[in-house]
Amino acid sequence: MNGVLGRRRRWLVGPLRGPFATGDRSHWQRVLPWVVPIAVALLWAVASRQHWMSEQILPPPALVWQSALEFGSGELWGHLWISLQRLAWGLLAGVASGLLLGTWLGTSRRAQALVLPTFVALAQIPTLAWIPLFMLFFGIGELLKLVVLVKAVVVPVTLHTLVGVRDAQPRLREAAAVLRLPRHLLFLRLLLPAALPAFLTGTRLALATGWTSLLAVELLASSEGIGYLMVWGRQLFMLDLVLLCILVIGVVGALMERSFASLEKHLLYWPQPATGEQARGALPRGWQSLLLPLALLGLWQASNSFGWIDSNILTAPLDVLRSLLEGLHDGSLPEALLLSLQRTLAGLFLGASAGLLVGLLLGLSPIAERLFGPSLSALRQVALFAWVPLLTAWFGLGEGAKLVFVGLAAFFPLLIATQRGIAGLSPQLGEAARTLRLSLWQRLRLLVLPGAAPAIFAGLRLSLIYAWLGTIGAEYFMPSDGGIASLMLGAQQLFRMDQVMAAMLLIGLVGALLGTLGQRLESRATRWRTA
Repeated sequence: MNGVLGRRRRWLVGPLRGPFATGDRSHWQRVLPWVVPIAVALLWAVASRQHWMSEQILPPPALVWQSALEFGSGELWGHLWISLQRLAWGLLAGVASGLLLGTWLGTSRRAQALVLPTFVALAQIPTLAWIPLFMLFFGIGELLKLVVLVKAVVVPVTLHTLVGVRDAQPRLREAAAVLRLPRHLLFLRLLLPAALPAFLTGTRLALATGWTSLLAVELLASSEGIGYLMVWGRQLFMLDLVLLCILVIGVVGALMERSFASLEKHLLYWPQPATGEQARGALPRGWQSLLLPLALLGLWQASNSFGWIDSNILTAPLDVLRSLLEGLHDGSLPEALLLSLQRTLAGLFLGASAGLLVGLLLGLSPIAERLFGPSLSALRQVALFAWVPLLTAWFGLGEGAKLVFVGLAAFFPLLIATQRGIAGLSPQLGEAARTLRLSLWQRLRLLVLPGAAPAIFAGLRLSLIYAWLGTIGAEYFMPSDGGIASLMLGAQQLFRMDQVMAAMLLIGLVGALLGTLGQRLESRATRWRTA
């Protein structure tokens, strides 16, 4: 497979030169992935020995190794074990709930009409934005971690299971009717195998999302776990411990990814997905989709009016609406929202530009892919919020640290999409390039970028969403004087739950609008595909 992709890329950059053009390349292919890690390690050692940076900012490798021996004797593994236990319980509850809910929504048109629009609307609010409300409801103990994990896990599992069950259902029911299968065999032999690819995709996303969300909540409110250990090390300026935790988090992320990939390969043994009717489309519309939210709002208002729930914990919806209108009128909400959007766009520009350039380099050059690809893949396994303690130590708590964090969130989606888009280009474009005798720039402008445009703009849409999520996270972990998440945290400290929920509503609406904007931009930029 690597040879095919390599041949596809060579016509883009011309013939290879140097030691890779002739002879056996197997030796170089084994050596190249280690060049970058070794170079970084040597540079790190030299910088520490020459005291280019303070040891508190850049601890020497020997100190990190000493910390590994000291904390690795028991304390580190104890905290890691606590985090993995939390992750396991959250995954168990979230995946089971998502599987049941997704199956119900996929098999019932009435459920889709009544429940799905409300579920999708609530899913637009990022998990981080729910944490202030969850803290008031569930405290800061183990229940908070479980609820946050379940919320993060249940959304991708439910939506992917729904798609798998719904899209495969019509033809499978016809086959079941011909075979006269009972209901339990219909589910076990036809419906479950057909929905399994989509369910496993949702579970893989849930695994990554859950691991990241767990680290975030441990950074915010925990006295145990690998996230707490990082915060403790950051507070004492023990960056050797912080670097050690980042390494462990990356290794755990890589092991989980590889283990799940092996499980998926073992379970999906058939050569192609089951034939189904593609019924994907817009959310169900009509008056039925308004019944559930109206009923929930009525119950919510009644609970506050009759004193069933303390209004200091769950403010009445009319109070939330009043707070939202007041915030819009006095300009506090638009000002905070504008500042957050500015951070999002600035971080998106930095991260997406770097992701596009690096993706082009890795996609066009097999040598660059072998040289930098493994190192970037290893960095990608580190959960996003694991970088917070290190970034705050290096860049402080100002705008620079926030932009770096948002840029990091937007970097990898576009990098991966660009590289895969170029790798999937047709070899026939190479024949056209050779016939027209195009230069490298002409090949890039006329063939590569247009051909990879669908993948690039799909990656840009993901980068836009991740940049917004990264902005919320940056304002959470790097306190500032402005921003919608900072406003929400300030309101939480004052027990102004009406302002907290008004900010949550705006965060969800902006996230949905940014997702729609990215989708429209993708459709418009690649409209020639359906012309």
